Amino acid sequence: MYDYFRVAYYLSSLLRHTRWSREKLLEYQDLKVREIVNYAYKHVPFYHEKFRQLGLKPEEVKTVEDLKKIPIIERRELQRNADKIISDEFDVAKLKRISTSGSTGQPLFTYITRKEDAFRKAKLLRANIICGQKPRDKWVVITGPQHQAEEYRLQRFLSIYMPIPISVFDDAATQISEIERIEPDILDGYSSSLLLLAKEAEKKGTDTIRPKMIIGGAELIDSSSRKFIEAVFNAPFYDEYACMELERLAWQCEEKSGYHIDADSVIMQFLDERGEEVGPGESGEIVCTSLFNYAMPFIRYAVGDVGRASKESECPCGISFPLMEVIEGRKDSLIVLPDGRVLSPLVFGWIMEFFKYYAYIDQYRVVQKKIDLFRFIIRKINSNVNDKVMGAELVEHFRQFLKLDAFKVDFEVDFVDEVPLDKSGKLRKIVSEIKGIEFSK
Repeated sequence: MYDYFRVAYYLSSLLRHTRWSREKLLEYQDLKVREIVNYAYKHVPFYHEKFRQLGLKPEEVKTVEDLKKIPIIERRELQRNADKIISDEFDVAKLKRISTSGSTGQPLFTYITRKEDAFRKAKLLRANIICGQKPRDKWVVITGPQHQAEEYRLQRFLSIYMPIPISVFDDAATQISEIERIEPDILDGYSSSLLLLAKEAEKKGTDTIRPKMIIGGAELIDSSSRKFIEAVFNAPFYDEYACMELERLAWQCEEKSGYHIDADSVIMQFLDERGEEVGPGESGEIVCTSLFNYAMPFIRYAVGDVGRASKESECPCGISFPLMEVIEGRKDSLIVLPDGRVLSPLVFGWIMEFFKYYAYIDQYRVVQKKIDLFRFIIRKINSNVNDKVMGAELVEHFRQFLKLDAFKVDFEVDFVDEVPLDKSGKLRKIVSEIKGIEFSK
């Protein structure tokens, strides 16, 4: 059972942090960087060895700027050193284990203490509260079975901030029936699940699901899909960015002028292929240093996503946290073309929106099998459009948009009854099987 008093304490502190001055926030970050680096050197064999190999002493890392002295850590390196990444102060058997397979299917287990678990819960609530969630709002969360099993005894007893889970693997019709019964104030879940739900609600003509706000996350969603969800449910959609290892990282407030980075709990850097920080508005690989993970520290950890720091220094809402513009997607969703162009998955989403038969597509996935081979997996809405005609038009549409006439690029188009979800329950639209993709500013 959670330590609810600790959650409440952390939540109170985290809400105060949003009103700090930028100077106070930077001082706090520098302090926390020194603390986590020193701790990792003393108690985590992986980082101790890493520092010794570099000839780097922990006292040489005094500020956020000094983090660049530490190399970027990839997921596969942590996987290879699974026996060295846990602090020697903790018994692994007594820690909470969180598993994520990522796009590779290879699991990375993250271990956290009860205190860290409480902190993660408080951090999640902070953004929801700022966007308008009240303690007794009915809060439906479309999520995976691993979250459905969690204990919320006190929350259930008091009926405060109590998530009501609905399985992401239930069909949309079943989900709608359950949501109509609950009549939630907050509708939360994977962005693709919310999109499928909205499509099913529109198809059925359902107008009884009227939350006051919608919270999406866990994956990339394009602007047209967000607007569609908002229109169907007549409620604002707030996007959040998270990874399983570090929990939520950034979120939209009511102003939606960008994503507020949780800068009091994570240092987020946007780096080019040389490991240098890119400028505002430029694309870079997201590398994070957690300021609260001690059982299993994450220092200069490449989360596998690409994003952009905002050109705006302040949000009209008054929150002092820095902004990021957009999450462009996972590195394994970047598309590389024969002429060397590397495109965000958002670009492929936009191209699809301009397709003449887009209104007849219910679900789709684009898989880059090779640099010169793409596979489209399409689930159509019942229509009189012939599969061969639609497939040929789709291929020609993408050839023209991407200017591929001068290159030998093959396309496969498969029409299916259902586009399968990932093991996590997400419906990823763009997937690249090309390894070792680099991107430029």
